[in-house]
Amino acid sequence: MNLPSVYLASGSPRRYEILRNLGYQVVRVPAQIDETSYPTENANEYVQRMAQMKNEAAIDTWLQNHPQQPEFPLISADTTVSLNNLILSKPTSTDDAAHMLKLLSGQQHQVLTAVCVYWQHQTYHALQTSTVSFAPLTPQQIAAYIATGEPLDKAGAYGIQGFGGVFIEHISGSFTGIMGLPVYETSQLLSQCGYTPFPIP
Repeated sequence: MNLPSVYLASGSPRRYEILRNLGYQVVRVPAQIDETSYPTENANEYVQRMAQMKNEAAIDTWLQNHPQQPEFPLISADTTVSLNNLILSKPTSTDDAAHMLKLLSGQQHQVLTAVCVYWQHQTYHALQTSTVSFAPLTPQQIAAYIATGEPLDKAGAYGIQGFGGVFIEHISGSFTGIMGLPVYETSQLLSQCGYTPFPIP
């Protein structure tokens, strides 16, 4: 059986895996952008702007190398962590990761993932927000977790699908959204493009 294909404007192995698990062939398209937040920007605005900018950058890359529009839907996404309106992006160092984990320790925070799908000159948008409850962390736990290397390329300095999952007491929302690509919202956007991941009438 020939699987439907999509383009993915992300280097994330987690987003790639999620789409593959939904039954898609996935072709990556580079999307390099400046991910600096604006001083007055809240987390909702920031994450949606990032997803849109990634989508536009990937389309530009595609059109520079091909004479025609993308032949499959092009998906971009961005995930950020928000604690009391403070945006926690990917840490810039181990010290920054330790600082973020200390802030999250024993607190509830929000994980926001924005998704954009470009198809036939139209862009479709979705935003998914989850609430995550973190257990209190000791300095030893934080140091040991950082030593794994996992926090350094994750928004908020943790990954729910990896070692970081042991610190999470409760979530309200979407597990795949916290991972980086909410399955329900992404599938809804793709269905608007005429793409369905499996034959459910």
